[in-house]
Amino acid sequence: MKIGIIGSGNIGGTLTRRLQALGHQVTVGNSHGPETLAPLAAETGATAATARQAAESGDLVMIATPVRAVPDLPAEAMRGKVVIDANNYYPQRDGQIGPLVGKTATSSGWTAEHLPGATVVKAFNTIRAGHLLADGRPAGDPARIALPVASDDANAKRTVMGLVEELGFDPIDGGGLDDSWRQQPGSPVYTTDLDAAGVRDGLASAQR
Repeated sequence: MKIGIIGSGNIGGTLTRRLQALGHQVTVGNSHGPETLAPLAAETGATAATARQAAESGDLVMIATPVRAVPDLPAEAMRGKVVIDANNYYPQRDGQIGPLVGKTATSSGWTAEHLPGATVVKAFNTIRAGHLLADGRPAGDPARIALPVASDDANAKRTVMGLVEELGFDPIDGGGLDDSWRQQPGSPVYTTDLDAAGVRDGLASAQR
């Protein structure tokens, strides 16, 4: 699959490494320019690009940026595509974003509003980068970590759940985007490395 990744930090860089190693064609971009991605490209074989080029190149696009950067993303280049939102809203980093501070919206719902025509899927936001890099396990392994996946589109959710599986984690249906607060920071499933049963229980017991 051709995958565009916008963001080259902990999660974006890790997904670039893992997905390229699995045989996907990854194009990675950021806000600083392709030249800053030369070491990552040399290490992984991924293509270094601008954020717009990464979005345009992918059959599927991942965003792993500060939430405050979402309004500046090349939204038109993601129209009609499945977009994985791996972001988390941290007010101390992202500043005060009204609907998110007041918890009247989920960060993925807010992101979807800024990406009209894209199909947004919330995933990969509940695991630490080091664990995403090193802790994938075969199906059936009792130590396998589970990751929730939320979207309003069943087909897009299945596609992303397939990637989660391919990376060595158990994909768990997290409901629609309106339910994705259950996997945001502070929830029982956030960075807790639970198994499939634990993630299902954690999603169900989360309190807003």
